[in-house]
Amino acid sequence: MVWFSVLHITLPVPLSEKLTNFCKVIDFVQQHEFANPQELLLKKHRYPDIPVQEAALQIQARQKAKSKLPSWFAIPTICYPSLLSLEQCSSESTALFKARLLSGNTLMDLTGGMGVDTAAFSQQFEKVFYIEQNPELCEVTRYNFEQLGITNVQHISATSETWLSSFSQHVDWIYIDPARRNEAGGKVVRLQDCVPDILGLKDILFSKASHLLLKASPMLDIDVATNELKNVVKVYVVAVENEVKELLFHLMEAFNGEPEIETVNLNKSGGTISSFQFYRSLEGNSEVSFTLPQTYLYEPNVAVLKAGAFRSVASSFSINKLHSNSHLYTSESLQTDFPGRIFKIVAISKLDKKELQSFLPEGKANISVRNFPMSVEDIRKKTGIRDGGNIYLFATTDCQNRKIVLVCEKIDTIQE
Repeated sequence: MVWFSVLHITLPVPLSEKLTNFCKVIDFVQQHEFANPQELLLKKHRYPDIPVQEAALQIQARQKAKSKLPSWFAIPTICYPSLLSLEQCSSESTALFKARLLSGNTLMDLTGGMGVDTAAFSQQFEKVFYIEQNPELCEVTRYNFEQLGITNVQHISATSETWLSSFSQHVDWIYIDPARRNEAGGKVVRLQDCVPDILGLKDILFSKASHLLLKASPMLDIDVATNELKNVVKVYVVAVENEVKELLFHLMEAFNGEPEIETVNLNKSGGTISSFQFYRSLEGNSEVSFTLPQTYLYEPNVAVLKAGAFRSVASSFSINKLHSNSHLYTSESLQTDFPGRIFKIVAISKLDKKELQSFLPEGKANISVRNFPMSVEDIRKKTGIRDGGNIYLFATTDCQNRKIVLVCEKIDTIQE
């Protein structure tokens, strides 16, 4: 067999057009790693022997991968199939988190894509099946896994339905991340609108695996999805540095009980900053007290808010709500393990320019609005307060339905 070698890359030929062009631009990409891709395209006449469009795509993708996929970025010979693939793939932090949830001998990734999740799963399983219906994407991912040193993954180019119908073995886990775009390229959220349709495939999926892990849009309604899916053991609401990135549903065919919901806030390295577990059935019955602002103020992270654990989090940490619709909490004693930001209340003020400015010697503050009739922008216009500084203002409504502004100082914890 003839082999093609560039910068220690060894590949069988013939190559796909994507990898052929990539091999031509590797040196160019490294030399122009920090260049503006758009400016390179405008100057492409200067490089007649280089497919500049492919080079610009690789440079732009590497710049995006630097924070999203740091270990992939560290290898200059990684080929990025497209900006859309990079946009749609899991971040390295969420992929590593998912891998920690699972264990066993065999896993099937039915919607392989760029392979970020597959690569993480390969660290936990003896063998992983990667399924991808796009042949070129499948080839690029196989090549990238060679660069990453991953040897326990079998790459198959086929649709999920075709592969499942021909696969006669049984695996420990099936992972599925359905495409959330319609034929026109628009984003979709509902499970039945995604491809493949896991609701229609559930029976055959359970015939092939003991456990299923479904990744879904962070916009999906958790309760609606749980009712549609059935057999949900656990739901994970996953945020990275206080931004919800994905919902995960763990399914088992024999399970018919109520799923536990776990909210998780990760750092960019995939480490867990905070987590909180609760059951939906107990949420409505959790005892909550309403009080005026006390010494400390608590703002839940976005994963807790997405999960709807408004009463459970108050009950679990013995803190009080300011108002039923504010989702801000308060206490006299400090609860350092609270999953979110914690502040010390310095003062309680009206939305009055002169009064608020008296607490802001630099005229600056970080403003948040919770259950308040004005936006942050409107408050800044009314008061002249600039953004920044070490003071935090929360415009909200208290339990006596008064519109107030809490002047706070942030308390640093590891639970944010």
